[in-house]
Amino acid sequence: MTDPIWLGDYPSSMRKILGTRLPQFTEDEKRTLVGSADFLGLNHYSSALASKPSKPATYGGYWADQLVTLSDDPSWKKTSMGWNVAPDGAREILLWIDHRYNHPLVYITENGMAAYEPDKEHSIHDDARVEYLEGYIRGFGQALAQGVNLGGYFAWSLLDNFEWQYGFSKRFGLVHVNYTTLVRTPKSSAEFYREVIQTNGDILLK
Repeated sequence: MTDPIWLGDYPSSMRKILGTRLPQFTEDEKRTLVGSADFLGLNHYSSALASKPSKPATYGGYWADQLVTLSDDPSWKKTSMGWNVAPDGAREILLWIDHRYNHPLVYITENGMAAYEPDKEHSIHDDARVEYLEGYIRGFGQALAQGVNLGGYFAWSLLDNFEWQYGFSKRFGLVHVNYTTLVRTPKSSAEFYREVIQTNGDILLK
């Protein structure tokens, strides 16, 4: 939905698919829209392979409107949400945004994973999250090195929290929260992320 803000209108392909479901903009509204954002905020967690559908969708709504079939690379690991871990996508999405929207200022406003944490011991030693953060931050850094105007990065999330319809069953935090006592304990990922910040990312070059 970023095209109207950065380019003044929805893509022609999107208008062709959605028709009158999309609002129409006057020329004055388009001029008002373009350049109205201070930065582009990107929540990025995962990637998938996209291909042309081999047959019509048997469902409706948002997913059917995309007219695309999404699949996975069998070599990709998955988070406990079932999302693919594909750090190369971090670099590629930023390069695409940079090209399409003429070098905007971008902030990664959310990036992280829910890991398998059935108990506190597993939670504290969250090696999978450390690996995830290392790969994704490195991918964002590669895009920065290639000229993307990346202004900052925010890991999701500082604390374990209430995850929508999953409630407290999925933990995204760098800090473990005991939901009974509210005691907070930094995980291995918190220690790793602290070192990334302290070294300005140099630890990722080792």
